[in-house]
Amino acid sequence: MVSLAHLVAIGCYAAAALFAAAPFVRPVGPPVRTVVALLGVGVATHLAALVGLASASGQLPLFGLGPALTSAAFLLALTLLCVEALAREVTLTLLAAPFAALLAVLALAAGLASSAEPSGARGVWLVAHVALSFAGIAAFATAAAAGAMYLVQRRELKSRRFGSVFRLFPPLATLDRVNHVATLVAWLGLTGGVVLATSYAIVYHRADAPKVVWAISAWLSVTAVTFGRVLAGWQARRAALLTSVSFAAVLVLYVVMRAIGAAPGRFL
Repeated sequence: MVSLAHLVAIGCYAAAALFAAAPFVRPVGPPVRTVVALLGVGVATHLAALVGLASASGQLPLFGLGPALTSAAFLLALTLLCVEALAREVTLTLLAAPFAALLAVLALAAGLASSAEPSGARGVWLVAHVALSFAGIAAFATAAAAGAMYLVQRRELKSRRFGSVFRLFPPLATLDRVNHVATLVAWLGLTGGVVLATSYAIVYHRADAPKVVWAISAWLSVTAVTFGRVLAGWQARRAALLTSVSFAAVLVLYVVMRAIGAAPGRFL
């Protein structure tokens, strides 16, 4: 049942992306209600799958590669649903929904077996670190998607090609605001996650080098963008470009860290 629920959620995310792309194929208005409804069903089904996974394993689905990936996919989809429902837009779905579906597919491929979870205060400490880190990464992905769309729309405007992108994408100011707010949320989440992880490693003398390298790199990336916007007054284009590039670099680094032999079940 857990695998079936995952497949239903994946199908909903993929369908939401296809409906969001419909206005690019034929002259119709953005199907906001349909996309939000599909995302809502996908998120609800995904949540049911996570509850079933937690019930079967007796612990939160945060430990082990498969559970970590599917939890990250759920948080990304939930964030996307909230943004699209509040903004009454569907364009972020074009990028974020397929990414959430891909994470869920990778989770199924990796297997949904959980690794051992520490108990007591140690377990709470570790769960808080993972939860904050996941929330930060989900917000970082949202900021990167908004940044990429900002760059595409800005290029359309500069070239004076007022086609489907210009008609269907949110205004540049809206995309910039989503990028800005999501970057701040990402920085808060990842900062909390890094602080908890660092203190955990010091107290319990447990640290995995690949995980540390990747976590610090992700935190430095989002910190550079956040401080650049808040303190250095970066303009929207520079912030959008660096957010998109830095998030892509974080994903590439993740793949590299996995390839060089991160301990199974210990690295996201």
